[in-house]
Amino acid sequence: MLLPEVEYARPSSVQEALGLLSEYEGARPLAGGQTLVNVMKARAAAPDVLVDLQDLDELKGIDLGADGTVTLGAMVTYSDVIGSAEARARPILGEVCAQIADVQVRNRGTVGGNICSNDPTNHLPPLLVALGATMTIRAAGGERTVPAEQFFVGVYQTAAGPGELLTTISIPAGKADGFAAVTIGKDGTCIVNVAASLDGGSPCVVVGCVDAVPIVLRPGTDDEDAVRSAVRGANLQPPSDVHASADYRRHLAEVLAARAIRQAQGRRN
Repeated sequence: MLLPEVEYARPSSVQEALGLLSEYEGARPLAGGQTLVNVMKARAAAPDVLVDLQDLDELKGIDLGADGTVTLGAMVTYSDVIGSAEARARPILGEVCAQIADVQVRNRGTVGGNICSNDPTNHLPPLLVALGATMTIRAAGGERTVPAEQFFVGVYQTAAGPGELLTTISIPAGKADGFAAVTIGKDGTCIVNVAASLDGGSPCVVVGCVDAVPIVLRPGTDDEDAVRSAVRGANLQPPSDVHASADYRRHLAEVLAARAIRQAQGRRN
């Protein structure tokens, strides 16, 4: 299906992009286009102006801080993360990006686009919550930082509002983390996914695909029985569809949480 008619702008700086997003009420940022273009083809979204971010090199960096923090620009692609020496300081980032769709999508799709679309079946939202990431959001009047746990607010909704841009994602140092998922076919979207981290304080287990936002669980201990019990006690209310019933998704959440925590334990040791 052909795209509906839409105005198009390609700014050369973040400030110019923010000006365009503020000037036009119906403006939408275009990152890799792997989600938005298809949504527009399906007539599920009809922005008045597309603000293409491809020329914003300041959003394409991957940096490793002296304290081990990995900072990703919002326009970094999945392939960029997979191939980055800096991102390997937190290996789970590249491992999960390598599971997303196929190589064509990984070459175009961006980290910022993935998390700002906040499709409940996406890989990165639960992972970034588990890793304790923080998001920097810029507007014409300044910037603010939002913890990943507060960034995702609803289906296709995030803390980045109209006229704002997600610019960077910062992931603190660590290595004891895991990720497990069941997908629709080898390169399909997730039916359920779970990320886990043992870095820092108590274990953090984050379940995706079962609600509008990632579900954060802190079982208090990384004992597998405790993790499974925390998932069962969360009263998850996932949807039923042609791919899986709600009961099966609840079962998967428990099984995948155990897998993710075992992976994290192996890396801690």
